[in-house]
Amino acid sequence: MRAPTRRDVLKAAAAAAAGTVVGAGSYGYLRERHRLVTTLANLPIRGLSPALAGLRIGLVSDLHHSLHVPASLVRDAVDRLLDQRCDLIAIGGDLVTWRDRRFTGPVAELLAALEAPLGVFAVLGNHDDETAMPAALRARGIEVLKDARTRLPARGEALHLAGLRYWTRSFRQAPALAARPGDGGISILLAHDPRMLAPASAAGYHAVLSGHTHGGQVVLPGVGALAARRFPVVAGAASQNGTSIFVTRGVGTVFAPVRLNCPPEVAVLTLVPAASAD
Repeated sequence: MRAPTRRDVLKAAAAAAAGTVVGAGSYGYLRERHRLVTTLANLPIRGLSPALAGLRIGLVSDLHHSLHVPASLVRDAVDRLLDQRCDLIAIGGDLVTWRDRRFTGPVAELLAALEAPLGVFAVLGNHDDETAMPAALRARGIEVLKDARTRLPARGEALHLAGLRYWTRSFRQAPALAARPGDGGISILLAHDPRMLAPASAAGYHAVLSGHTHGGQVVLPGVGALAARRFPVVAGAASQNGTSIFVTRGVGTVFAPVRLNCPPEVAVLTLVPAASAD
């Protein structure tokens, strides 16, 4: 038997790499995109009152209900949040893909089961149209915040929840949200795009809840999430100048029905004083 040449070695390496890519892609298509998890995390809030410590916010985003994201996966996300008995539920946008109205009513109907003592609130993402989607959600008891803020009486304290349209790129376009109220409560911004962290921090918000990135959707070992590098936070918790942010990986997929090293999630965030955050 002849000794392998350099060309033989390179061909074998290329074949092994191709096999790895194909295998990973198959796993991402067949398994991981359906492997929904519940993420429990702390959301540090500066100056949090003892009354609000421990309050729990459920966050679900980027459902992308479509031919590639079945009702069963959306229903699983809803059931997981209900099991957690959250005080408040926030929906971060992109409920369908490419404004496909075939799924607008169905996804709203699936989300109608959500309930929480302080309410269920949503913002729109870049894949949601601005007429049919908010109408479908409101018809099912879900309040849609379009560059608007609501004051929630929570445990005797004020919790101000603001919601920003994806297409509103600065607070100059939404002057009502440009500064947090001065009543001693806490202010949380629900914004589909995590790039709103910097203006939210400058405006004095305590926290931002976002999605949009899908956590990168495909995260390569040693390389990371190439598709989401333009965002200040790709997934999970971070902070900037005293403002906390949590970016959820979301539930569905877009462009390609594949996830790799990035399982879909719903998140349950517990408010904690910033000094005692893990």
